Amino acid sequence: MSVLRNLESKIADLVEGAFSRAFRSEVRPLEIARRLAREMDLNATHSVSRTYAPNEYVVYLSPEDRERLAEYEDALVVELSGYLLEHARAERLELLTQPSVELETDDRLRLGEFGIQARLVQSHGTGARAADRGQTMIYTTADRLNESLEEAARPHRATAILRTADHRYVVAPEGARIGRGRDCDIVLADPNVSREHARLRPSGGAWVIEDLGSTNGVRVNGRRLAAPCALSPGDRLELGTSTMAFELE
Repeated sequence: MSVLRNLESKIADLVEGAFSRAFRSEVRPLEIARRLAREMDLNATHSVSRTYAPNEYVVYLSPEDRERLAEYEDALVVELSGYLLEHARAERLELLTQPSVELETDDRLRLGEFGIQARLVQSHGTGARAADRGQTMIYTTADRLNESLEEAARPHRATAILRTADHRYVVAPEGARIGRGRDCDIVLADPNVSREHARLRPSGGAWVIEDLGSTNGVRVNGRRLAAPCALSPGDRLELGTSTMAFELE
């Protein structure tokens, strides 16, 4: 079992143990953890050779959820920070500092709703200032899956398929590097494709495509990527002059 899955199991154990008394129908800690990892992926920033992830996160909770969490808040914050650190290592994301998680109350939120703001902040040793402040993503009760704790602790991920006019590629569970180079998992014979052009990787229950600093970029449904993008079945990917359809099985 990977370190990341160990952390998922640890958080799940907390849910089934002490946290279960407070989180039967409210926001679940594991749900927060998985959404934090998703925000880390979606708000990553690309440089020439590295991908930097946000290192500070604020989780906004309804007054009712915050009150129920108060007794366990310190323990949960430590677990969530560790979860994000291991997620960044697993996804090869660079962090300027160890990730921090802060919980806040927002009176506008109802029971079961929560918001997350991800920020990339420069080192505190140089006088911290926000280098990139993302929007606050709100997860409403309508967005949340009605699933058991066992299902929540197990990633739901269908097999990814990339289809060209001539080939059908089955993506491995850990993802695939796409490019012109022979050491890529999916090799495209296209001079407009970089040697290591893009990477398709799992994240939570979804599949994410990211540009690996290619010359000609990656487009999803005609729009050029500026950050990693979660894909949906039927999405059209363009790498150089090559076109691929994303499917799930």
